[in-house]
Amino acid sequence: MFPREYRGVAFVVGLFLVVQLGALALVPEFSESGYQAVENPENPTNSVVYVVAILVMTGVMLAAFKYDFDGAVRLLIVGVSAWLSWYVFSALVSPLAAAVPAAAVGVALLVHPEWYVIDAAGVLMGAGAAGLFGISFGLLPALLLLSILAVYDAVSVYGTEHMLSLAEGVMDLNIPVVLVIPLSLSYSLLGSDEGGASDPDGDDDSAAVGADADEDDPDEADADDPERADVAEPTPIEDRDAFFIGLGDAVIPAVLVASAATFSPAAGLAVPLVGINLPALLAMVGSLAGLVVLMSWVIRGRPHAGLPLLNGGAIGGYLIGSVVAGVPLADAMGIAAFV
Repeated sequence: MFPREYRGVAFVVGLFLVVQLGALALVPEFSESGYQAVENPENPTNSVVYVVAILVMTGVMLAAFKYDFDGAVRLLIVGVSAWLSWYVFSALVSPLAAAVPAAAVGVALLVHPEWYVIDAAGVLMGAGAAGLFGISFGLLPALLLLSILAVYDAVSVYGTEHMLSLAEGVMDLNIPVVLVIPLSLSYSLLGSDEGGASDPDGDDDSAAVGADADEDDPDEADADDPERADVAEPTPIEDRDAFFIGLGDAVIPAVLVASAATFSPAAGLAVPLVGINLPALLAMVGSLAGLVVLMSWVIRGRPHAGLPLLNGGAIGGYLIGSVVAGVPLADAMGIAAFV
């Protein structure tokens, strides 16, 4: 029997892989349906606009938590979950029929936000968002997006630490902004919340952290205390019942995977159900390798920024795959038109 932390790592790798494969499977249908969000996907300013939107949304959410508008944030995220789920289901059935399971996702999140409901909704959201952004961001905009967000993630976790503050707010809402990785079969997110002793420390849609959800320790530091012991000092793996990792850590690298499958001139590979080429495949491999390294750090009990490793692995794998596939680097980076 593998130690439970290894099973947790295998579970989170599986979730990330489903998001990436789901995005690749959705790309052809999204493209055919005209879901591209921008007029010119090769315009690098698209990345800047998206990053600005992230900064604005982060500020809005921090303000909402400060002034006790948590309920509004929860309703907003549940609504976004149902909306993105509709895009996914509409690739399988008619748009009208897709509204039924999409609405069911929203209701389930409101009525019974157990960890498996949150993870299922998160995977649907992640695959849908990555597919939509993948067909909307050309190669250069996608590379810029991943690079900028990797730097921002590091600064916001290790520097300003406002991502940790944001994490504390979203963790109490039981919404699919984070993926929940249980370390035991008996773990219940609702049970820990109802017991009032849960003290998870997760992250939002742009960072990954290790977390503890220890229901048996009444001396756990208060989650509202910025000097909590679980942030300042590592928490032993034996004292943790779950890991929490930001949904954005699954989505952002998958954007490059979907973009590479859509815009790279590399020849496609014969893979059933998904359209993929070597650059996209190695971007997947690189991001998952970064995830394994990240989780090895998370197991030690400290919060960590996820995107530097995840995005770095995805970019490195993508560029290697492009070179191996015979794509010139200028074309692979989307700068051929500028040089």
